[in-house]
Amino acid sequence: MFKPTKVFFMAATAALLVAGCAALPGTAELDRITEGAVKAAFRDEGIVKVSVLTTDETNRACSAADVAGVPLDEATAKALEEQNFKTIRWPTDGKFLGDWKEGEKLAQSGRGLTWTDDAKTPNGGNCYNCHQMDQKEISFGTIGPSLYNYAKLRGVTDPASPESKAIVEYTWGKVWNSKAYNACSNMPRAGHMGILNENQVRHIVALLLDPKSPVNQ
Repeated sequence: MFKPTKVFFMAATAALLVAGCAALPGTAELDRITEGAVKAAFRDEGIVKVSVLTTDETNRACSAADVAGVPLDEATAKALEEQNFKTIRWPTDGKFLGDWKEGEKLAQSGRGLTWTDDAKTPNGGNCYNCHQMDQKEISFGTIGPSLYNYAKLRGVTDPASPESKAIVEYTWGKVWNSKAYNACSNMPRAGHMGILNENQVRHIVALLLDPKSPVNQ
């Protein structure tokens, strides 16, 4: 997928030299040059298209804050979270929980969306890469918090009860579009970005909330 490194440096150097003839480029111009150089260094390969490099307003704002070394200002963060919240697609049949056993398979699978994958191959949730979900796990990522006892810690003993509605909806929304609750969350927007479909999200939610799930044992 990546072209020879020389292409990247030639493109970036040429752009900077041209810009430098007039004046030192500003931040916006440097961003534009960098984006062009990066896109020029990639090509479509299999099911992966160069378009995956295109970012939206949320990613751009969070990246800029990260580069500046300061948190996103509160007003901007709130506005972005509201925008992302509007993109959440709630279950069409009203059912938030699926099969936790299927959810466990998805959570432990990192397959999908690579250039060697077939478009018909179901994507995994890749949850294990950032979270611990089962006390018996010996290998898991720590970028995200442990999800062990997710439901218990939130007082959910019966996901179908009215008392659990808020947590059930939050869990669905967080899996669908994490940035609806934290604008600069590192968590992938699984539903929003098409990583997981509605039924798969339903299974992940069941893994987190079903009292029979290993997450809550």
